[in-house]
Formats: sequence, structure tokens, C-alpha cells
Amino acid sequence: MSNPTANWEKVGDRFYRKVKLYDAVFDQDLELENYAVAGAPYGGAVALYRDENKVHGYRGSQAAKSSIDIYSYSGKLIRRINWDKGSVRGLGWSEDERLLVITEDGTVRCYNDLQGDFTQFSLGFGSEEHKVKACRFWPSGFVAILSNNHFVAVTSYGEPRPKLLAIPPTDEVHSWTVISPAYTLSRSVEVLVAIGQTIYVVDSSETEDRVLPNGPFKHISVSPNGLYVTLYTEDGMVWVITSDFQNKIGEYESKAKTPPKDVQWCGNDAVMLAWEDEVHLIGPNGALLKYYFDGWVHLLPDIDGVRLVTSDVCEFLQKVPDCTVDVFKLGSNSPASVLLDAVDQLEKKSPKADENIRLIRSNLPDAVGTCVQAAGQEFSVHWQKQLLKAASFGKSVLDLYSSDDFVDMCETLRILNAVRDYKIGLPISYDQYRRLTPEKLVQRLVDRHEYLLAIRLSEYLRLPTNKIYVHWASQKVRNSTEDEDTICNTVVSKLNNKSGISFEVIARAAYDEGRSHLATELLNHETRAGKQVPLLLAMEEPGIALDKALESGDTDLVFFVLLQLKKKLPLASFFRLLSNRPVATAIVEASAQGQDQELLKDLYYQDDRRLDGANLLFSEALNQTAPQTKVDKLKLAVKLLGDSKDPASTLHTRSYTEAQALIRVQASLDHDMGAHYSGLSLNETLLRLVKTGYGKRAAKLQSDFKVPEKTWWWLRLRGLVAKRDWPEIEEVSKQRRSPIGWEPFYNEVLGAGNQKVASLFVSKCTGLSAQERSEMFVKCGMVVKAGEELVKMKDVNGLEELREKATGGEGAEIQRMIAQFRSRR
Repeated sequence: MSNPTANWEKVGDRFYRKVKLYDAVFDQDLELENYAVAGAPYGGAVALYRDENKVHGYRGSQAAKSSIDIYSYSGKLIRRINWDKGSVRGLGWSEDERLLVITEDGTVRCYNDLQGDFTQFSLGFGSEEHKVKACRFWPSGFVAILSNNHFVAVTSYGEPRPKLLAIPPTDEVHSWTVISPAYTLSRSVEVLVAIGQTIYVVDSSETEDRVLPNGPFKHISVSPNGLYVTLYTEDGMVWVITSDFQNKIGEYESKAKTPPKDVQWCGNDAVMLAWEDEVHLIGPNGALLKYYFDGWVHLLPDIDGVRLVTSDVCEFLQKVPDCTVDVFKLGSNSPASVLLDAVDQLEKKSPKADENIRLIRSNLPDAVGTCVQAAGQEFSVHWQKQLLKAASFGKSVLDLYSSDDFVDMCETLRILNAVRDYKIGLPISYDQYRRLTPEKLVQRLVDRHEYLLAIRLSEYLRLPTNKIYVHWASQKVRNSTEDEDTICNTVVSKLNNKSGISFEVIARAAYDEGRSHLATELLNHETRAGKQVPLLLAMEEPGIALDKALESGDTDLVFFVLLQLKKKLPLASFFRLLSNRPVATAIVEASAQGQDQELLKDLYYQDDRRLDGANLLFSEALNQTAPQTKVDKLKLAVKLLGDSKDPASTLHTRSYTEAQALIRVQASLDHDMGAHYSGLSLNETLLRLVKTGYGKRAAKLQSDFKVPEKTWWWLRLRGLVAKRDWPEIEEVSKQRRSPIGWEPFYNEVLGAGNQKVASLFVSKCTGLSAQERSEMFVKCGMVVKAGEELVKMKDVNGLEELREKATGGEGAEIQRMIAQFRSRR
């Protein structure tokens, strides 16, 4: 195996290496120099769009069609997006590998995956009129410059809200770039603009002139950590300054007659200048390293280096990590280097292996850790294994050592090597993987339809796999040419025993493709009614949606469905849905009461529930204030019951008819007497008439409405007592009989405090015993009368008890009765 330092180059006091990732990347006829190239961060996809300002060879009518091509770094075509939406002025990627395409008229398309699904919005702020000239991107947003030098920023792709930044001078812009909000004091994006001889800093509120000499500046580039800025002047000078423009770090004279086509940072320690086929790497203190290529080269920067892409090869240029230098540097006697040599000696069965271990015994834990870290930084599988062997040998000698880091690194390298394979084309470094996270790496595999590898990685890392299966099934229902039943059976058989599967997502994908039957069949396998119902409503399957909601037993869900159906469907169709679903009907009825009386009427009419409809009209009549309105409502109720075959309807019809007559009578009474009778019941009306001295009108009303005799006598009694009309009550006492008996008269009158009149009714209570009548006379204060009742019963004991209660002459009379009774005996 070749020496690991063979591709190292020293730049100043540091080492840089250029690692070949893939070769034979693109077709030689592609003419890469005629394309705008944008690479996603963390080794993601590469987007190519033909530069409209450059002349290119004719390759047939199909090739002449404009498109945005998405490749992996190994040259595998992932997706071709046919483009006919105007000139592209910005092509970039977000941190989560969403492709951003900005057209000349300010239209922004955000492709949410690598398969062509997108959302779209407009920049506004006059972009249609003034046109977009160019764009600069950072991981979560971008800034577009218009032809009038206005800058429009978008800081979020999830909820894009374009914002106009402060207005810079209108002179010619020589170059410009952005500093991510993560690295500014204001936490908002800042734009560095080269205008005239100086640099302006533009943010959301102001434009500040940094008053720099030696302009104009043809290129501006910001380091990945946002701390440093590179400026390339018109006369070929390269300046490196701090991003706050307070300190100058260094300068370099390129002596180039033509300015470079691109200037980028390689990590945070070096600057790269790129011409067509030549790249200069400028390190600290002006140290220089030059690379030459056979064809046009594009620089695609990442957080820890730069990928160099030509038609022939894809390489990764980075500063050699310190742990790698510690192990492999020529002449190094570090513990990690000695440990690696010990493994080599051990494979040769040389005793020097043991000598090396004893030599670094005190530093062995550090040596093991360094070898583990260096293994993670290697792209060569051979040297990964050698370094891990060294670490394994070292930790086996140690008495106490935690193997967690070693095990984690072994897992990580298996993952990195799997995705770096040319068939996948994700040349992600260890530092990039740590920043990206395993979950997002799996998502990138899913976006590339590498489902098997994504599932294996997820199982290896103990991550959930349900979303992978759902994505596979969604693509299956979108793209399969088989019949819908076969597709459904295939999907269900694959996913039936998997946990956490959302068939609703798969069904929605089928519905979006116009496969409604397939979507309905898939939804039958969704166990959560709350997920089934919204999609069924969107698919215009109201009956199935309502049945699913009813089967769930969730009243809130049923109510939600009913509300949606009421909004969407004609009323007749809505009621037809309810006709065979009593639970849904009951919910509609309960919710409509007090809220939507008209809906309730329509419901009763549709179901031929005439009695309920009439009762509803009756309740409305009670709530009316105008008598005529009440009568009209009652007439409608009577008319509604006219053809009803329900036996109870006859009773209700008679009641409603009498209610109409009562309302008319009460209106007449209100008019004649000036009193308020409206709203009273029939009994209350009769009682009030008796109380106010209109007994004859009350009697006529009783006769007209056929009020039962007992009810009428009770009302009359209470009215007369309330009026204190004792003469009239005395006249009543002269009558021979009472439908309610005479006890009520006695009780009511005595309760009103008139003992004398009350006593008139005692003797008429023939149904009571003499003892009870005696007690009634006592309550009226008539002890002698009470005694006479007891004499009739020959109750001497009762007379003796009564004598004790009597006073004065009454006592003597009672004594006389007792004596007379005894003499007879």
C-alpha cells in the first residue's frame, strides 16, 4: 500500500493533502466549463446548470433543452429537472440538501428532495421589474442582488419571508458575499459589497463604509467560521483580514495577469484561487502551493476543505488533521506513531513490538486515542484498518481502558465507507458526518432511493426505520406501472408487520398521483381514524369518512367530519348521508339546538319527523313577543301536523289550536284591561282574572277552554282567597257540593287568617270523623263547637282534654257537657 503521506504537501508550517475520491466522474463531452456548478454541504449532491452566457457545442435537439442536472460526486445522475421557467440567476443548496433555484424575475423554487417536488415563492421588492443579477447562499438562507443594487434576503426556507436590506450606493458592484447570521453580532445576515475603492457592510438597518484603500476588489470570500475575509484586488493582491475589518492577517501578491474565476477558503486556514485549470493554495504567511489540472476545475467548499471537481476526477483538498500528522509525519516519534510501528513489528513477529510498547507505556492511553481519531480522518480503508489495529493492540495491553470511543469509531467508519462507495457517491468526511448527524445521512440515502442501505444503516445504528418504508411505499405507488390492486397487495405485504407505518402518508401519495381507488384501499390499513378521515374528506369520499369517524367512537372527530361535510355538500346530500347513521344524526341534532334552528327544521323535515318539527315551531312561538307572530308560528305547527299519522299528533294539534285561541284572548284582555296577560298559561290567566275581580270572564274562559271542574274550583278558591273576597266565599259555602271537597276551602281560608269563614266549612266536611272536625273547630277558636262534635261521638275523654284547653265560659260549657253525658249514663 502507498505511503499515507504521498499526497501531502507542506504549506508554510502545515501540511495539506489532496485525496482522490472518484475518477471518470463526468462525460468528457459535458463541457464542464460551460456550467454553473453548486455542491450541497457535507458531501451532498451536485447541481449543474448550463451557463446561458457561454457558447457551447451543439449535441442534438435533446441536449439543447435546458435542464438542471443533479449528480452525485461520483458522477451518477440522480435527477434531471427540465427547466423552462426563465434564466437562472442563483443555484444553491440548503444544509438539509434542498436545492434552491432563483430565476431572473425573482421566482424562487425550493426542491424539498432530489426527486423534483418543490415549493415556490417570489422575492418581491421590485425583483420582477429590476431583475435578479446574482445570489449568495449560506446554510439556511440566501441574499439576491437586483440590478438596482438592492439586496433581498431570505433567512428561512420553511417559512420564507423575503426582506429588503439597507440600500447601498448605486455605483457598480465589483464583487460581494454574505456573512451568515450565525457569525454576526447582530444575528442577522450581513452583505459585504465592493463598490468603488472600498467595501460596504449592508445589514437590515444600515449601510456602513469600511473605508478600505487599494480597491476595487474583484473577489470577496468569507471563511467557514465567519472570522476572516479574503479580498482580491484588481492588481492581483490577496488580503486576509478579520471580518470586523479591524486587523490585517496577511497579504499575498499573485502576480497573475488575469483575475481568478473563483476565490474560496480551504477550511479556516488557507485561501484558494482558481483559474480555468490551475489552483493556488495560499497558506499562512503567504506560503503558496500550486495544482494543475487537465481540464476546467470547479471549487466546491465545505466546512473542513474544498472538493475539486473536473470532468475526469473528484478530489478533496484539506489541511491534514493534527492527529494524522502526529501518526504519519516523517520522523515522528510520537506515542501514536510508535504504537503504529509496534503493530507493524507485531505482524512481522519482531520483539521490537514489545520494546515499542514499553517505550510509550506511560503515554499509551493517549496513543490509543490518537490512533482512533486518525482512523476516522482517513479515506483509505487500508490505513483505517492499520490505525484501528494499533489502537486495539494498545488497549489490549492496558489494564483499564474504556472501549466506547473505539467501538463508536468502528461503527462510524463502516457507515462512512458504505456511503463513500461510488455507487452511492457521498464522499463525506468524519467531521462533516459529525456535523450532519446519522439521522440526516439516512435521510439523504432515502432521498436517493437507496432504501436497502438506509434500512441497514438504521438497524445498525438502532434508528427507527418506519419512515424509510413509508418513503419506499410512497414512491412505489407513484411510479409503479402495475395495476392498483397488485400495488396495494405488494405494499401491504411488505409493511404489514412493521411498526409505526403511516398508511395515510402512502395513501396521500397515491391520491396525489390520481390513484383514488388505490388510496382508498391503502387507507383501510391505517389504524388511526384521525389520519384516515382528513384524507378521505380531501378525496371527496364523505360517506366512508363519516363511517370511519363513527367506527372510531371519537365524538370530536365525528363532529369535525360533520362540520366539513355541511360546508362542502348541498343540504339534501348532507341529510342523505345522515339518514342511516343515527349517531351522526343525534350529534347534528344536539349541536343544532340553540345554534342553528333552521338546520334543525330541515333535518326534521327531511326525516319526516313532523312532531319534532312542530314542537320546534312551538318553542319558537314561546320566544316571540308579538301575539300575531306567535299565532303564525302555531298555525305552521298545526299545518305541519295536518297529514301526520302519529296518534300523538292529534293531541298536539288540539293543544296548538287552543294555544292560538288563548293568545288571542290574552291580547284582548291586554287591550281591554291594560294588564299584562300575554305569555301566561291558561291557569295563570284564570287565576289573575279571579284575583282582579273578573270572575264572570274567568268562568266564560273556563267554559270555552273546557277547563276541568276541579282545576277551575281550585283556581277560583285561590283567587278569591288572594283577593280576600270573604262574602263571595261565604256564598260558595252555601252551595251543596264542591268538586274538590270542602277541606281545601277550610285550609285556604284558615291559612289566610279568617277563622270565622273557615268555620263555615267544617260542618260541610262530612267525609271526616267527628274527632277531625272537632280539631278543625279548635283551630278556628270555637271550643264549644268542638265539644258538640265530641258529644256526638260520646267521647268523654276527648271532652276532658278539651276542657283543659278551654278558658272562661267555654270551660264551663264543656264541663256542663261532660256532666250531662255522665248523668245519662
